[in-house]
Amino acid sequence: MGGKAFGNFGGAGRERARRRGQGQLEAQVLAALHHAPGPVTAAWVQERLGGDLAYTTVMTILSRLHAKQAVTRERSGRAYVWTPAADEAGLAALRMRRVLDGEPDRDAVLTSFVSALSTHDEQLLRTLLDRDAAEDPTAGENPTTADGPTTAGTPTPPAPHRPSDEARGG
Repeated sequence: MGGKAFGNFGGAGRERARRRGQGQLEAQVLAALHHAPGPVTAAWVQERLGGDLAYTTVMTILSRLHAKQAVTRERSGRAYVWTPAADEAGLAALRMRRVLDGEPDRDAVLTSFVSALSTHDEQLLRTLLDRDAAEDPTAGENPTTADGPTTAGTPTPPAPHRPSDEARGG
C-alpha cells in the first residue's frame, strides 16, 4: 500500500490532528496496521497517517492499544514492531467483551443486548451457540444463571429449537 495516508481527510494538517479524538486516532492507527505488509514500526505508522502527528502521539496510541490487547509488539533492535492482534471482527468482539466485563449485572446487559437484536441476528446467534454446544457441551454453561430461571432472550445453553423461541418474549 506504499505511501497511502490513512486518516488524512483534508483540512489543515496539524489543526485537523488536534480535533481528532482518541477513539478516532486509535481507529486510524489500527487501519494503518491492518494495511501493513507485516509488523511495522511506529515511524511507519506515523508516515501512513500523513505525518501530521508527533511520533510520541503515535507511540502513546500504540501503547494504549497494546494495553487494550488490540495490538501486539515485539522488540526489533531498540524499537518495537507492531501488529494488530486480530482482524476487525475480532477487535469488535474484544471491545464487546470488555464492555460486558465492566458491567456488574452481566445478565441484564446480555438480556438487553439480545432483546434488541433483529430476528436475523438472533437466529444467527442461536445457530452459533448451537454449533458451539455441539463442539463442546460445557461451553455454553453460565454459572450465574445455572441455579435459577433465565430471562427470555438471554443466551443460555442451547435447547431444542421450538417455533415459539423466535417470538419475542416466548
